[in-house]
Amino acid sequence: MTSFAQTCAIHTAQREAACERVARLIESSGIELVRFGWCDAHGMLRGKTLAARAAVRALRDGVGMVGTLMLKDTADRTAWKVFEPGGAAELPGFAGAANLLLLPDPDSFTTLPWLERTGWLRCQPWFADGTPVPLDTRRLLQAALARLGEKGYGLKTGLEVEFHIYRITDARPQLDPERAAWPGLPPAVEMIHPGYNLQSEAMVDLADEPLRIVQRTAQALGLPLQSLEIELGPSQVEAVFDATDALTAADQMVLFRNGVRQALRRAGFHATFMCRPPFPNIMSSGWHLHQSLAELKTGRNACVREAPATGTSRTDATHTLSDAGAHWLAGLLAHARGMTVLCTPTINGFARFRPNALAPQAVLWGQDNRGAMLRVVGAAGDGATRIENRVGEPAANPYLYMAAQIHAGLDGLARADLPPPASESPYATDHQQLPTSLGEGLDALRADEALCQSLGQDFVRYFCRIKQSEIDRHAQAEDKTDFERREYFART
Repeated sequence: MTSFAQTCAIHTAQREAACERVARLIESSGIELVRFGWCDAHGMLRGKTLAARAAVRALRDGVGMVGTLMLKDTADRTAWKVFEPGGAAELPGFAGAANLLLLPDPDSFTTLPWLERTGWLRCQPWFADGTPVPLDTRRLLQAALARLGEKGYGLKTGLEVEFHIYRITDARPQLDPERAAWPGLPPAVEMIHPGYNLQSEAMVDLADEPLRIVQRTAQALGLPLQSLEIELGPSQVEAVFDATDALTAADQMVLFRNGVRQALRRAGFHATFMCRPPFPNIMSSGWHLHQSLAELKTGRNACVREAPATGTSRTDATHTLSDAGAHWLAGLLAHARGMTVLCTPTINGFARFRPNALAPQAVLWGQDNRGAMLRVVGAAGDGATRIENRVGEPAANPYLYMAAQIHAGLDGLARADLPPPASESPYATDHQQLPTSLGEGLDALRADEALCQSLGQDFVRYFCRIKQSEIDRHAQAEDKTDFERREYFART
């Protein structure tokens, strides 16, 4: 009998061997439950939990899920009227909340360190006829990397993620059935450190308990954690990871956010990757994406040049970057406004773009300048030379964030443009500004023909409709702070 994985034409002998290996591991380790997780448009994990025996069958046959899970906005409301005639006409296969199937990658199997006898598998959605769902954001990154591979390159990325951790003082606001709402309230919290003492050893000691949970969880999941640091803001921390290929890094970001939130919650803490938690005197959290081109044949960093180009100074891109690296930088600048909403996809995140806040405000680059949108790090002959994009927020969908870099960079390579000189005044008002709101960001994406063509017009329409739902509800909310508390602080 043909399995669903065979119908999808992905079940090779290698995959069958991996399925058999996972089945033996589940049986020998006493695994009772396996979570089948996939990443939605917002970068959040959803999925189903199967008993061990059913999980083994699902390795080859998949597990069904309601298709509307792909159509949810940040309040978990379906942005299309799927039960009305023509209500989902622009999304073939989704009318009537039709079923999709989640098919797992057996090589992704891991045991969850905060739970007993529970495994986890990364999945992607498929239509029942065995065709891939094109709106799957992980598939979009895979397609972008395939395009990049045709040019002989891969993308190497390093994660540098800021977020906030709070101690829960009262879970009743969130769990009291008399106060249930859609979306609901977060728990009541207090800070784990008072802030405003960057990388203070005393603050690290004060926050040691939750930081140890983050460390142990990340390492037990096999994530390449490099450091945990105290950031400037109250209760704000930062995690830094070793660089790896872009798809692996995106998978790691999804697993990290999901894992630390759950592990910390079990220990009485609330972790949020919301950019600006709804309290006075906080500091915004960013997600700084370090990136470099890698030659597929050699693994060499293709952004490195051996010596500065003749006649250049530090303000010239080719003083530090190879020609390919400079063209990539030019592409990131050319499509900066269009990609912003893929890197900062929430109403809350756009409030981070303000002067002198270690966050970008304008479309420019700088040599090791943390006020610039794009920070070039390194020097001629330095194998670690790279570009750091500082526009992202930690709640971003990592697959979309990284796919945006690739499509913008590829356009730069194709045009062979060089960027303007580096800026030493990143907050001057004479530069082209980044979008200042989610709505303006969506408009900039729609206006970027190259990005729309690369991502696909169907996906752009889909993404914009989901985000417009968020904008519309925010406009109708009488209390904007309460909106963000429920929409982002309780969930992201």
